[in-house]
Amino acid sequence: MKNKKFGAALIFILGCGLAGAARAATGGQASMSAIVMFLAFIAGTMGITYWAAKRTRTTSDFYTAGGGLSGFQNGLAIAGDYLSAASFLGIAGMVYVSGFDGMIYAIGFLFGWPVVMFLIAERLRNLGRYNFADVTSFRLAQTPMRVLAASASLLIIALYLIAQMVGAGKLIVLLFGLDYNVAVVIVGSLMMIYVAFGGMTATTWVQIIKAVLMLLGATLMTVLVMAAFNYSPDALLAEATRVHPSGMELLAPGAQVSSNPLNALSLGIALAFGTAGLPHILMRFFTVSNAKEARKSVIYASSFIGYFYLLTFIIGFGAVALLVRHPEYYLTGADGQFDMLKSLIGGTNMVAVHLANAVGGNLLLGFLAAVTFATIVAVVAGLALAGAAAISHDLYANVIARGRATEAQQMRISRLSTIALGVMAILLGIVFENQNVAFMVGLAFAIAASANFPVLVLSISWRGCTTLGATIGGFLGLASATIWVVLSDTVWVDVFGFATPITPFPNPGILSIPLAFFSIWLFSTLDNSARAREETLAFDALTVRSQTGIGATTAVAH
Repeated sequence: MKNKKFGAALIFILGCGLAGAARAATGGQASMSAIVMFLAFIAGTMGITYWAAKRTRTTSDFYTAGGGLSGFQNGLAIAGDYLSAASFLGIAGMVYVSGFDGMIYAIGFLFGWPVVMFLIAERLRNLGRYNFADVTSFRLAQTPMRVLAASASLLIIALYLIAQMVGAGKLIVLLFGLDYNVAVVIVGSLMMIYVAFGGMTATTWVQIIKAVLMLLGATLMTVLVMAAFNYSPDALLAEATRVHPSGMELLAPGAQVSSNPLNALSLGIALAFGTAGLPHILMRFFTVSNAKEARKSVIYASSFIGYFYLLTFIIGFGAVALLVRHPEYYLTGADGQFDMLKSLIGGTNMVAVHLANAVGGNLLLGFLAAVTFATIVAVVAGLALAGAAAISHDLYANVIARGRATEAQQMRISRLSTIALGVMAILLGIVFENQNVAFMVGLAFAIAASANFPVLVLSISWRGCTTLGATIGGFLGLASATIWVVLSDTVWVDVFGFATPITPFPNPGILSIPLAFFSIWLFSTLDNSARAREETLAFDALTVRSQTGIGATTAVAH
């Protein structure tokens, strides 16, 4: 308990130190409202962490918050996970640059939730305990399934962390004038300490609070934007098309599709099926008490997320129409001129933050910036938990220790894994500083849809799926998606510095997802081993439990 108290106090001290350093770095020019609200959120978060630490005694508490949340609570928490830097800063920035086409990510993100609800939500809760690897290994061999799940999950988490760290780093730079690298180090350090002491209970309640505040903040911004145009959508869009370099093309759909239709199709497939393969999202379905609550979680989450994306659309166009009236948000030349797409301070990922200042002044800016930062911390905490579960629960407890690890040993490995993931997040945030955060999440979705989704769906819905087929198919999906991304302009040109990419477009889903499904089918069909016959017979027991919940884990009473 002393260690837990020390951890909570240490995070609070770090938060205070950040504000003090920021004030010193900026000569006291940072927004006082932003600093006050930032510290208030840090203090509140630490209070939740301290409370959660006293309730976190077992691995079930640490990974699933005891499994006793309601569908409404979990739906809000899922929305809090989704309404992150990528959802808010990235998509608003894409609408600011591309107009209507910038919503392609939001549509794809939202479309994935019916897939989750109808295909996996209830079965996932009935079959698993801590993460989706428990489900895929229910009737298939433990070692290959968990190694596959951990490998794919850690790569997905790495890509997702890039988006969150870039968003957090640039936000702190904008607010406090700190060096970007220093800002990323601070966020990573807070994440490591926060996860080690708070567990899933703290993460869940912080995400619930953040979801409510983000929805309220986005709603207020939308009302203020519309008020500037007398609540006339026509007036808003007319002004946006007048000032944007694209003119009326800003409202025309299809620019991304027509320029590279295969890339657009590949992106759409990945976004549609990627949600059902994201480890930190799938992990949330084990925090509810039963399958009914899992299904309700999806319904609530879809409603909150859909509403938020509608607001993001208005916020993006509002930024186009209003920010050009404020040259102070741009890096201007000697003649006072600026490029609205290239000269925005902090880059296009910061359009929503600048818009908050334009329509609501320092008070709204401080509120929105503090909530956005706090949301990023909560999201990276969820990612760290999923990564820690992959390492400690899948690799250590069930592969290395073969089920003989004690809870104390698993908790120790989880905390060490959290530190390693924090260091990795810091390094990735520095390397990928100039990447669009929404695009990096798109890459994570592609790998989730290529490696995790095919194995998860076929293992619970197709009797013929075997360990051999799932292992080969899953790793082929993972490898093909990863190699494709590495050879694309996103990595091959932008990171490695080569002149031209090897692959024609960056999104691999159109190749890697069908390849994974086909490979699972092919190698499962060709598998005539005794193990394959046992796995086929075990499908009946899986079906009964997945449909009825008989034998499923129950909530832990505190």
